[in-house]
Amino acid sequence: MREVYIAGVGMTKFGRLERGQLELFGEAAMDAINESNLKPKDIQALFLGNSVSDLDEGQTVLASHAASEIGLDHVMATRTEGACASSSIAIIIAFVMVGSGFFDIVLAGGCERNTASPTALATRIMNTGPHHRYESPTGITFPGMFAMMAHMYAKKYGVSLERLKEWMAMVAIKNHKNGAKNPKAQFQKVITMDDVFSSIMVASPLQLYDCCPISDGAAAVVVASGNVAKKLTNKPVQIIGVGQASSGGLSTQRDYTLPVARVHSSRQAYKMAGLKPEDIDVVELHDCFTIAEIVATDTLGFTEPGRGGIAVEKGETEIGGRIPVNPSGGLKAKGHPVGATGAAQVYEIVNQLRGKCGERQVEGAKVGMTDTLGGPFASIGNIILKRGW
Repeated sequence: MREVYIAGVGMTKFGRLERGQLELFGEAAMDAINESNLKPKDIQALFLGNSVSDLDEGQTVLASHAASEIGLDHVMATRTEGACASSSIAIIIAFVMVGSGFFDIVLAGGCERNTASPTALATRIMNTGPHHRYESPTGITFPGMFAMMAHMYAKKYGVSLERLKEWMAMVAIKNHKNGAKNPKAQFQKVITMDDVFSSIMVASPLQLYDCCPISDGAAAVVVASGNVAKKLTNKPVQIIGVGQASSGGLSTQRDYTLPVARVHSSRQAYKMAGLKPEDIDVVELHDCFTIAEIVATDTLGFTEPGRGGIAVEKGETEIGGRIPVNPSGGLKAKGHPVGATGAAQVYEIVNQLRGKCGERQVEGAKVGMTDTLGGPFASIGNIILKRGW
């Protein structure tokens, strides 16, 4: 298999935006293409992650329309869907296509305009992830799922809910502090413990500041073979490991504190990269709710099981700590336009490895990892990247 690199990246600001998904993706895509010193005619295929464009904007065949929007007529254009992991899957497919030699230069990324729908409808649309026969009729929601995860975590590791809530608040505070340094983040303000604990209850023990927002946005990357990428940029970033795994609905999963799809996906990525968790310098992981970050640091091997919250308390996951987590602000502060999230995580890691992140730069970062979770812990994508120069 050939070496595969990222030559360029692009990303819009995240938030409540007044442009449609095609316009948003066009902006991110052209930024990635221009940064790669390419023209649209050089792109051989497009893989576009998107979850609910047909429901939010009434638009299907999104990848083909997106390709046409930026002058990629007649290329292979494919939409990938894995809920929040949609654009991670798109990048993984691009990696396989380039690595196999089928293509030399591929554009991959994602977009979503989740604020196009009123809150009640957006909540219903988001809730298409759970199993429509066995789970949705029970009234389960994503805040409800992660609230159950929090209760299970507390019971499994003998932690009081009060203590766990403090750890979760620390996650929110850390990520908002990072987001305040990210000009593309949806929320760019520092928050306090009082802000978290005085916010409304959403699904006990999760309060408002434990939950990521509904967002609009897009992100894109140019994936190229080694010999091509090294001609396009003097700072190519190599994809050295990928993993993707799935599982069934909630009823098939015995332990929400150890999502089985993440276990398999991350192991695949580590094995391909020939690395261990301690080799990773920086990680962008799926913190759709604050408990999700704590569980993910455990599952990915950055902390021992049950100690993810302690790591936050000790500052180990801060920028400058042992394993910086979500220097972009994460989904919690950067925002979460579902189909764009995985590509946005890659955007951040690429810029971290290139030393381009300003106040939120992780000094000396040479290897980074992304982790994106889709649906009811049912679709996971992991990507490991390293400096290619």
